Amino acid sequence: MTGKEEWRLWRDGSRSPYDNMAIDELLLQQATTIGTPVVRIYDWDRPAVSIGYVQKYDAAPQQDYTIVRRPPGGGVVFHDVDLTYTVVVPAGHAICRLDRMESYHVFHRAILRLLDHFGHHGQLAQNECGPVDRATMQCFTTPTRYDVLCGQTKYAGAAQRRTRDGILHQGSIAVTAADGDKTALAANLADGLAAELGIVWQEFTPSDSFMATAVRLGKDKYARPEWNITRTWKPVPER
Repeated sequence: MTGKEEWRLWRDGSRSPYDNMAIDELLLQQATTIGTPVVRIYDWDRPAVSIGYVQKYDAAPQQDYTIVRRPPGGGVVFHDVDLTYTVVVPAGHAICRLDRMESYHVFHRAILRLLDHFGHHGQLAQNECGPVDRATMQCFTTPTRYDVLCGQTKYAGAAQRRTRDGILHQGSIAVTAADGDKTALAANLADGLAAELGIVWQEFTPSDSFMATAVRLGKDKYARPEWNITRTWKPVPER
């Protein structure tokens, strides 16, 4: 990909597991309205574990962590030892014309640049892992094609959800890539993406109405046991 394309960068802070997932879902819903890809880099306000859309609730530890079910698939991810980021790409963008695996390849090449900055020689996994139970697998112990590896250690992975609105790509990078320095990791992630994709950043600031809707969605969906345990959910009517 060549040329300088404008993308939005949201350097977010620490939020609850429920708000984090609600914000990402809402960004996807509004991707066409926003009109350009958005990258959100964020943290968690407590020890948390996220599980993939199709996973069993009891695949996650039942003590010491808040559990939330993600919109995309993937495995169990512990969010006290990672940096998380989201890329939302609106329908019609060139990346949406790539298949799922090739779009992983695009984003994870940027992660390789990030690892290089911290002195790690990374590579992309070339093969799918062997047969696994996706209902219970843990993300960082189960590398799949185009995950980011250093030797046999997985440093980064991701999962995607695709809808008519575009792509929601949720990624996780082990903080060991930067010796535990999340701030440095976040700064160099933005640089790696810009260099790999040939983009320039414009800061993204969500509107008050966006945040109010996201907080309501977090409370009404992602904080509810029926969503997190059984993946069933019905919208709560607005009062």
